[in-house]
Amino acid sequence: MLGLFAGIATGLAGGFTSGLLGVSPGGGLVIFSVLLLGAEQHAAQGISLVAQIPPSSLAAIKRYWENGGRSPMRWLVVLAIGFVAGGVIGAYAASFASARVLQWTYVVYLVILDAMLILRRERKETDEVTTSPDLHWAALLIVGLIAGLSSGFMGIGGGLATVVGLSAVLRVPQHQAQMVSLVLSLIPTTIPSAWVYWQQGWSSPWPVLAGVIIGLIVGNDIGARLANRVDRRTLHAMMVFFVSAMALYMAFKALS
Repeated sequence: MLGLFAGIATGLAGGFTSGLLGVSPGGGLVIFSVLLLGAEQHAAQGISLVAQIPPSSLAAIKRYWENGGRSPMRWLVVLAIGFVAGGVIGAYAASFASARVLQWTYVVYLVILDAMLILRRERKETDEVTTSPDLHWAALLIVGLIAGLSSGFMGIGGGLATVVGLSAVLRVPQHQAQMVSLVLSLIPTTIPSAWVYWQQGWSSPWPVLAGVIIGLIVGNDIGARLANRVDRRTLHAMMVFFVSAMALYMAFKALS
């Protein structure tokens, strides 16, 4: 029962940040699995990847959809192809890396994403359009591949890279980028990389995993409700704060 409740708390925290910031819950789950469950880095990443297989972001997607969010099917297909390929490569690469290497890679990755978010050129209010920009398939494929590599290697789901790649690099409006990331998380793209971690024994007992999934479902809904009540600039500031806090925590863990 203790493992179940600890899993629920972990899932709630990861799901809330996922619904609020529109990212797959992986990044938060890795952090909160280490913080709340005391999991080793490889095990935390395994928990994150396995817990993301069920469609726990459905409630959050419903909230974004009700608020007018949409995601072009062409984007999802191309992003998913890149994501699956990158995820398998990243998962196998992680099996050869030590926990310390994974932690520092995570820190560097977060710092780069944080810098991209901070340096992103702000849109004018009149530029915040509801129509989807015409993105080249190669650009989408690269975003999906990078997101998949980060997911497989660091067990974070790749949603953060997807949102940053779409919003900061490809100039997709913030709410729309978050909607795309959440819809992409419905596709069980983490199954191949989760299987690699499972085969290596980097997972957790079923009660813990069940608790994490329950927490994810509830937390996603709460976070998405809040996200639709705040403007894009506030969401952007929250994203920067969240990524910075994760980077500082992982740097502390790597140094300790």
